[in-house]
Amino acid sequence: MSTIIGIDLGTSTTEAAVLKDGKPVMLLNLEGNQITPSVLGIGPDGNWLIGEKARAQYLLSPENTAIEVKRQMGSNEKIRLGKQSYTAASLSAKLLEYVKTYASEQLGEEVSRAVISVPAYFNDIQRQETVQAGTQAGFQVERILNEPTAAALSYGLDHMDEESHILVYDLGGGTFDVTLLEMFEGVLEVKASSGDNKLGGKDFDEKIIDWLADSFQNKHGIDLKKDIHALVRLKDEAENAKKKLSTEDICQILLPLITVKDEKPLSLEANLSVSEFNELCKDLLERTHAPIDTVLRDAGILPSEIDRIILVGGSTRMPMVANDLESYLGKKPEAALHPDFAVAEGAAIQAGIIEGTISPEDSLIMTDVNPFALGIRVMDEFTDEKMAVLIPRNVTIPTTRSEMFTTSWDFQTAAQIEIYQGESMRVGSNHFLGEFKITGIPPRPRHEESINVEFSYDLNGILSVKATLVSTGKDASIQINMMQDTAASEEKPLDIEQWKKSSLAKEYRAVIRRAEKVLKERKRKGNRDNAFSEELDETILEIEKNLYDLKHALLSEDQDSADLIEANLLELLDEVSE
Repeated sequence: MSTIIGIDLGTSTTEAAVLKDGKPVMLLNLEGNQITPSVLGIGPDGNWLIGEKARAQYLLSPENTAIEVKRQMGSNEKIRLGKQSYTAASLSAKLLEYVKTYASEQLGEEVSRAVISVPAYFNDIQRQETVQAGTQAGFQVERILNEPTAAALSYGLDHMDEESHILVYDLGGGTFDVTLLEMFEGVLEVKASSGDNKLGGKDFDEKIIDWLADSFQNKHGIDLKKDIHALVRLKDEAENAKKKLSTEDICQILLPLITVKDEKPLSLEANLSVSEFNELCKDLLERTHAPIDTVLRDAGILPSEIDRIILVGGSTRMPMVANDLESYLGKKPEAALHPDFAVAEGAAIQAGIIEGTISPEDSLIMTDVNPFALGIRVMDEFTDEKMAVLIPRNVTIPTTRSEMFTTSWDFQTAAQIEIYQGESMRVGSNHFLGEFKITGIPPRPRHEESINVEFSYDLNGILSVKATLVSTGKDASIQINMMQDTAASEEKPLDIEQWKKSSLAKEYRAVIRRAEKVLKERKRKGNRDNAFSEELDETILEIEKNLYDLKHALLSEDQDSADLIEANLLELLDEVSE
């Protein structure tokens, strides 16, 4: 079997490593660097630019260059490069192709297997799209590994005999994770994870950008953020200023010829001190506190019981991060790992465990947790939008949990089991994972037939759900691969049932469900009830009012899906109107 490499696919940078002689070694890209900027672009000749060349082009041609692609994973947003639009997964695949190329060249063999890291707080859709990107790049993705867990593996390999509680604080370019782990006798047990997928070093850059733009507008009456080329220069200078302020007390910022007013060129000049920068970013640091609290609470650990705080991610180089953590938790963090390399090295260690190059006696035994609650849609007295949780968040996997449910209406003979992932009590705010039906329920009054629903979640990311009729023993089940490749399904237009469960449908779900409810009521009551007729009229108006906006929202996603879904909803409208 071919060598398995570990890849840290980051918002700002991407790194890869391989295990050699029991130790992780960073791989060099085609330019001889260990770090590759996660930037892609289309060059003037129409060819792809990746890494440093793409970042250099960004200053001159931002409309043909993509940055921070990882932040769009799992969304319906398209990223435009020139005249073409791309998904975050397809652009990530291009970046991973580059990693595959330089890894194969350096190792002297065709590299086709990889462990790829993701933020611990990535949901199922984001994880699937990461696998999809790896598959499109030509990799067999052996494992999706949480970034803080990867960093802990990197640390744990050289500290096998320790017994300690470790808090891994991972602040990268675009995401933030915090994980509490326990190490004992060569076992690395993840106790809890939390995070914020919209918080990272880029947000600290944005604080400087806003400060510079506001100062310039107050002085000259011009908003630089409305000029894409000026904004790109602001972004570049903000990142440089942030780095300088990690080692210097004050940073002088000078951007000559940033714009023109009344045919006169204008420059931007400013001085930013460390204290000013810290004050600008105070709210960002405070946003890290809630995930820390969640992790400690879920793990049942007090701040005083933390033995080590390990910093991971390039953004932890800012002194304000360590200072804030020490103030908040009463313990000084350690720079025990290389902030840029720890995750890739940990992924390489996991790769070594999978391929057997680390012997069992030298290997860490690792457990992980599910980052989000898993459950099914159920009915209560008021709605069918409730989510009943079977596996709460931060439960150690593998695990099996079951719960007993009863039929919801008289003489019910079948039940649809819909599976969701997320923290909301309303299924509409969570991620739909799959569904199946169990039939043959004996027709009896509601609540008199019981259905046992069992969730089993294993270390390979397979969620098995089984429903069993208690009275007859008949069962039905489904397996959901939390790492499955969604490339094939993405090529097909959505159907109406799939779309109703998508995040885009949230704001329209209420009117659709109301229409369906009205249809059921109409079949039951006919047109005899005046109050019902008024409700029917209101529903028709509401559907008509929303259809136009809905059509345009869908068009940004996919023309074929938009046409299909609009046709289905128009059919529903016609049915209601008859």
